[in-house]
Amino acid sequence: MSRAPWWRRPPVALAVDVLLVLLFAGIGRASHDESGPVVGAVLTAWPFLVGTGAGWLVVRAVRRVWPVEVAPGVTVWFSTVLVGMLLRHAVGSGTALSFVVVASVVLALFLLGWRALGAYAVRRARAPHGT
Repeated sequence: MSRAPWWRRPPVALAVDVLLVLLFAGIGRASHDESGPVVGAVLTAWPFLVGTGAGWLVVRAVRRVWPVEVAPGVTVWFSTVLVGMLLRHAVGSGTALSFVVVASVVLALFLLGWRALGAYAVRRARAPHGT
């Protein structure tokens, strides 16, 4: 039995998700020339971070796995967007359709993308050389 790659360890995977949600918020704020890059990004990201945490808890409770693969990552992504938008709406922040679409796409690329790249790297490492 081999050890999981470092990026598949749950604390590392959760940290990657958190960093990517913060990056999403930071990029969004920068694209709108909003001030306070660090504090502002955290204030923008918090609803989505709550959603990310909820997604991790749901996957762990229901599937009894850590969401380090693409399939359980879909739940994390969906929860991140859904809970994030519901919390933003609850506190009076913007949830315009265009923002929901852009956030959904970018967060899918971020939260599912690193998992897909990791799965590809694992398959490639296990494949016989020369094929």
